[in-house]
Amino acid sequence: MRHADILVITPHPDDAEFGVAGTIARQVQKGKQAVYVVCTDGGKGTSDIGMKPEQLAEIRKKEQIAAAEVLGVNEVIFLGYPDQGLEDTSEFRKKIVRLIRQYQPRTVVTADPYRRYVWHRDHRITGQTVLDAVFPYARDYWAYPDLTAEGLAPHKVEELLFWAAEDINYRTDITSVFALKLAALRCHQSQMQQMDVPDLGKWLKARCRTLAQGEDFELGEAFHRVELT
Repeated sequence: MRHADILVITPHPDDAEFGVAGTIARQVQKGKQAVYVVCTDGGKGTSDIGMKPEQLAEIRKKEQIAAAEVLGVNEVIFLGYPDQGLEDTSEFRKKIVRLIRQYQPRTVVTADPYRRYVWHRDHRITGQTVLDAVFPYARDYWAYPDLTAEGLAPHKVEELLFWAAEDINYRTDITSVFALKLAALRCHQSQMQQMDVPDLGKWLKARCRTLAQGEDFELGEAFHRVELT
């Protein structure tokens, strides 16, 4: 049975680096095992009309693998759904349930599905599907009896962390690993070159400083945390 202490389920390549890379780097340094699940291929994430989606998807896959290596992530799983094509289906949910039962993580991290106003649909769908997969589908024997018959026993996740949440109730200290977060983000060159940011390091540090407000550390990442008992 494969194992991961933390399962990060991200809509697109690079979303996890923005949302949780520093937290993952710290946990890996503490000996925790982390696995990434990338739901879509990110093939439409460009303003370059000459860049075909299948070409960009291959570029972004390599970028995501490189970023994961920087952070010490054990494995990257690509589900390969088309960018902007996620749907909240039983098939998608079952894939997430299968992975949760395979890796038996204590913590699952994903995009917050409840952010108001402008929010990428793939993010909403990913967050909602992961939430449903964690509870109750991964937990219950009869949710997917064929998975149980395969030997994938139900698993109870202990906590969920949602990045890009408006209702923040949990912050982590990433001051000591900020350089790793920045290096991982820079691996996503196809996306960083489209950002209108003259100094990525300065911009990211300011963002992480804001996320640490009210804490006794300088740089942070912020989440909505849900404990499951």
